[in-house]
Amino acid sequence: MASKILLKLFRPPECSQFASVRLGRFFRGHEAVVAMTGTRQSSSDSPPGKISRYPIPYRKDLPYDIVELMEEVESKGGFLPNVFKVLSHRPAEFRAFFAYYNELMNKETGRLTKADRELIVVVTSIHNRCLYCVVSHGALHRIYSKNPTLSDQVIVNYENADLAPRERAMLDFALAVCRCDTITEKHFESLEEVGFDREDAWDIAAIAAFFAMSNRLAHLTDMRPNLEFFNMGRVPRDKSKDKAGDDK
Repeated sequence: MASKILLKLFRPPECSQFASVRLGRFFRGHEAVVAMTGTRQSSSDSPPGKISRYPIPYRKDLPYDIVELMEEVESKGGFLPNVFKVLSHRPAEFRAFFAYYNELMNKETGRLTKADRELIVVVTSIHNRCLYCVVSHGALHRIYSKNPTLSDQVIVNYENADLAPRERAMLDFALAVCRCDTITEKHFESLEEVGFDREDAWDIAAIAAFFAMSNRLAHLTDMRPNLEFFNMGRVPRDKSKDKAGDDK
């Protein structure tokens, strides 16, 4: 029953094509957070602070489908990312935003890995000077790639980062789209040389374009990243503590 209610979040009544959104995959990033850190921290435990220049609605005033999604994300991930709180100021746009996000970031086709997708968000968000997306998606890249340093290198200067040729070509193309460069056949050829095809190019461009919008909404609202993101994925979890806990 709950899954049917959640599915309605991404299915506007007049747009049945959103019915195929796979919500189960939407939560994997947040489950990965718990797996890496070994802790669950409620967002209510975080120090109070301003996260947006727009008012954050009380949950009691939000549509039930959005509240249920928030509660499931918080339960599975250990905290509720501030983007959910900030965008809930406009529920209809909240639904549209996360429906498209889910299609871009959690699709199962193409050659982009989840770590690839997060790295695209990081490098384009740096160009757009978006604090929220650089911090939060840098954290998710550390989780998915199991590499605690690469996203930080990219944040400082991606041209000097320890990138594989495939990653460098991918980020070069993403930034060309982000900067609104004239896209030529040479761009596609550079991607094809490292194993991407034109459908992958569309995926890279769509992520860059979507987060250009997301970055600007973050600027507008002065959205602030959760404190949990800053440490996420930097230090491997001490599995001996898990075993000790199981023995109790």
